[in-house]
Amino acid sequence: MMDIIRTKDVVYEYIRRDDEGAVTGITTAVDHVSLGIKQGDFIAILGHNGSGKSTLAKHFNAILTPEEGTVWVDGMDTLEEKNVWNVRQTAGMVFQNPDNQIIAPVVEEDVGFGPENMGVPTEEIWKRVEESLKAVGMYEFRKHSPNNLSGGQKQRVSIAGVLAMKPKCIVLDEPTAMLDPQGRREVLKAVHELNKLEGVTVILITHYMEEVTDADKVFVMDSGKVVMQGTPKQIFTLVDELKELRLDVPQPTLLAWELKKRGIPLPDGILTGEELVQAIKDLK
Repeated sequence: MMDIIRTKDVVYEYIRRDDEGAVTGITTAVDHVSLGIKQGDFIAILGHNGSGKSTLAKHFNAILTPEEGTVWVDGMDTLEEKNVWNVRQTAGMVFQNPDNQIIAPVVEEDVGFGPENMGVPTEEIWKRVEESLKAVGMYEFRKHSPNNLSGGQKQRVSIAGVLAMKPKCIVLDEPTAMLDPQGRREVLKAVHELNKLEGVTVILITHYMEEVTDADKVFVMDSGKVVMQGTPKQIFTLVDELKELRLDVPQPTLLAWELKKRGIPLPDGILTGEELVQAIKDLK
């Protein structure tokens, strides 16, 4: 199966200049990153602020292009100007602040904006709007003004807007950072359903550990490099290493780890409360 996204030795630097334009410093935000993401997978990219995860994400739909190395999206090199439009249709992007993505005064018009720009016929646009809003559980709000929605609802409308363009892949850059816990749960549920039911590849950029426990694969970034990769179970077994990277682990994982240190023989890689309870029951 071909990788929907592949990067090879990607480097991207931010250059700081003073008022005169002289270079005062260079930050290597992405430092020789090579990775592959399979079509249909749910991938999480973790890292604390400044780890380079958002900069890397912006390479997946050619908002940024690498200074060194190559990014292929569905086989297309993002550095080739002629590919940019197709790359952006293949990998849709959802940002942290839904207010920056919502432009129309009515929900259904907003969701139809992308396909309309792509020249999709009107009948097909309305069909897509309906399907996309239903997929994120926002169909009954189609006639509402986005201004009257909660943060979680707005973010789900943003996701529907990207979905309506029928991308193979959705990149979500900290989509829950500005939401309350309820909004975060709503958005994550919607995203998981898209992945399972619609087969959309999902790339979730986050620093919330509990958002990645159901991912197929996790990449952990630090100082522009991928420093760990594996399944959530493999990653969350490495509690000490994650702490060194200033990352939390899910509460049940931490509790199991503390109990193990005190000599209680629990298995590695416990991710949820249910797993922890079961493991404790199994000790008898």
